[in-house]
Amino acid sequence: MNFQQLRSVREAARCGFNLTEVAAMLYTSQPGVSRQIRELEEELGVEIFARAGKRLTGLTPPGETLLPIVERLLLEAENLRRAGHDFHASHEGRLSVAATHSQARYALPQVVRDFRALFPQVTLHLHQGSPRQVAEMLLNGEADIGVATEALAGYDGLVTLPCYRWSHSIVVPPGHPLLEGDGLVTLQQLAQFPIITYEQGYTGRAHIDEAFAREGLSPDVVLTAMDADVIKTYVELGMGVGIVASIAVDPDRDLHLRALDARHLFEVNLTRLAIRRGSWLRGYTYQFIESFVPTLTREAVEQAMAGAGSETV
Repeated sequence: MNFQQLRSVREAARCGFNLTEVAAMLYTSQPGVSRQIRELEEELGVEIFARAGKRLTGLTPPGETLLPIVERLLLEAENLRRAGHDFHASHEGRLSVAATHSQARYALPQVVRDFRALFPQVTLHLHQGSPRQVAEMLLNGEADIGVATEALAGYDGLVTLPCYRWSHSIVVPPGHPLLEGDGLVTLQQLAQFPIITYEQGYTGRAHIDEAFAREGLSPDVVLTAMDADVIKTYVELGMGVGIVASIAVDPDRDLHLRALDARHLFEVNLTRLAIRRGSWLRGYTYQFIESFVPTLTREAVEQAMAGAGSETV
């Protein structure tokens, strides 16, 4: 049994049993991948994959049981490598952070800047994606840390930690009718105008939909986007009223917009940080986390990884 055999099995499952893709992932040939899988099956005395001719079609019942073990073995091998690097070169290496656009654009910049000042020899990789993509990058080992508001808490393979709570704001052009009065906009008033906001599954969109549904209202959502800057651009063009994360509103930059507080309309959102369960974190990774959320000390993170943490903020 060797690691190349284990990697071939893991990647075959991840790539939908397409051995051509597996070979590309592992920088080898398709026959080489097939041989590695067959040799492991012969050593274990069971077939891991179901086949139609030479083509893999899925996991056998033994394969369903063995795959999590294979993944754990490869994770521990990676943990061993990282632990060795941590003792050998504690201030060198790489850190991969996956985040949604809102987090990467508005919540993380100062943290990234401060981290680079402290650890100039650590290469930092920042990946953007949907909350689901952030979770998948963590589970696949592409990212060390994930930050998002939606989805992360729904994966058993991830340890999630609370970061901060935030609310939504309404953005409109100067002179808009919603600016009249005391500033406390109602959902009924808001529903009278075209709405521009986030796509489903992004940045608290579920709480927006739930609030309108509770009042029996069907807002006219004319445009959706992943990016608050895109939403604000189309609001400036007069296409509708924007609903964005409050952290995305900057009076110094958004000179052609006016913001209204919406915390009384929509449920408060919780942004979470996630780590793959069972992974080894380099020392500087704990430093990055604590810079982002001062209450998430190394001790607090280790307790959560061991199952002793509680999600409070």
